[in-house]
Amino acid sequence: MAAMTETAETAQTATGDPVTEAVPEEATARAGKAARHRPRPRVWRGAVLALAGTYFLLPLLASSVFTVHVPGQGLTFQAYTELLGADGFSQSLLLSLGLAAATIVLSLLLAVPALVAVRIGSPRLRPVVEVVCMLPLVVPPIALVTGITTVLRWGPEHLSRTPLYQTFIAVQDERFPVVLVLAYTVLALPFVHRSLDAGLRAVDVPTLVEAARSCGASWPYVVWRVLLPNLRTSLAGAAFLTLALVLGEFTIASLLGFRPFAVWIVSVSGAQARMSVAVSILSLLITWLLLLFLSRAGTAPSTTAAAPATSRKEP
Repeated sequence: MAAMTETAETAQTATGDPVTEAVPEEATARAGKAARHRPRPRVWRGAVLALAGTYFLLPLLASSVFTVHVPGQGLTFQAYTELLGADGFSQSLLLSLGLAAATIVLSLLLAVPALVAVRIGSPRLRPVVEVVCMLPLVVPPIALVTGITTVLRWGPEHLSRTPLYQTFIAVQDERFPVVLVLAYTVLALPFVHRSLDAGLRAVDVPTLVEAARSCGASWPYVVWRVLLPNLRTSLAGAAFLTLALVLGEFTIASLLGFRPFAVWIVSVSGAQARMSVAVSILSLLITWLLLLFLSRAGTAPSTTAAAPATSRKEP
């Protein structure tokens, strides 16, 4: 019996184990397949990025050269030095930033509770809320400002003997026109709705609310400490779009007779061309910095906990 076993082992060694021989061949085949499917560097990506960068940066570069180069005088920064002391520059910029902050707060206060309530309690009303929020995209701003002007003229004429008369006067205060905040909130609703709706679709809101409520949390606590932290990116995106909208809006403010930053730039451009281009470049930089701040604020801080490595000794 021992001789037969030794003979079988000798024959298996001589002929070679098929499993042992197949392992290197299979590994070689997998390595070759992985090498064939390895992503190659795509040159067209760099070409597209370079083309896009040229498309965006070339006009800015030309505008910057126009502001600092005067024929016959050479290089001068007079347009930028006179900008800070220009009449109405700081007032219009602060007014636009205040309007943007108020619009962001009001639009979020309107949209967040409505979308959360629809998501939890009445999912069938979601198309209705979406249509209502998307209406400002259909109505042009010129029609909106015409309706606002009609209401502002109608109010003081028919409500002069009521307490609402002072309300119509207060919302048109030039120092801080609340009517612009209301109009900008309507214009920002489509963007705020899209951003928040995308965030709510990515989060299991009913499960989070049910878990928090089962632990005894109140509704304000659920919204403030459970839902809003999960919607941080969506809230930052909504604020991002609203800020860009308010800082660049011209039609409504101009027709209503107010002078925020965009209207001030247009009024300056007729008399001092280089200063108007300089302030446009400066407004772009301010807007980019603010949007960068909002994008960073919307990024959740990443906390990585390093687990201690444990070594296991083999017996």
